[in-house]
Amino acid sequence: MQNDHEISTPSDEETTSLAANVIHKALSRDCSLGTAESCTGGLVSGALTAVPGSSAVVLGGVTSYALSVKQAVLGVLQETLDGPGAVSSDCARQMAEGACRVLGCNIAVSTTGIAGPGGAEPGKPVGTVWFGICSHGSTQTEVCLFEGDRSSVRKQAVLHALQLLLQALENE
Repeated sequence: MQNDHEISTPSDEETTSLAANVIHKALSRDCSLGTAESCTGGLVSGALTAVPGSSAVVLGGVTSYALSVKQAVLGVLQETLDGPGAVSSDCARQMAEGACRVLGCNIAVSTTGIAGPGGAEPGKPVGTVWFGICSHGSTQTEVCLFEGDRSSVRKQAVLHALQLLLQALENE
């Protein structure tokens, strides 16, 4: 399922507020959180850990920008990287599942995509970001196509990842 987002770049206040909601919901549900990030480069983890009290629920994050780190740390399969590639549902799924396994958290979100300005591939334009959300062993993925420059794509991806975490927590 492809979601096209034609939204403006989220404000820092919007991201901070959503991250605080995620942390408060995780605290109330006694759920631990983790991240596995590629194109967002640790920004999701940074947004979460900027919230006071987040250390009670955020176990950690893996910034797996390099393919070798996706494989060695998160367990992304070589066949995935050779086949559908790093920007794919399979990779997002394996990253989220790997984060849950490595960090020992209840819920993990992953981001992998093409923030730009270069890097577009056939069928994967700049702004394509795949997300994985692994919650208690069940994993879902989705793709979004964001518009804007590199910074805007990354900020939109962070907001969407936080929304996925909040949705997973609300389904607890």
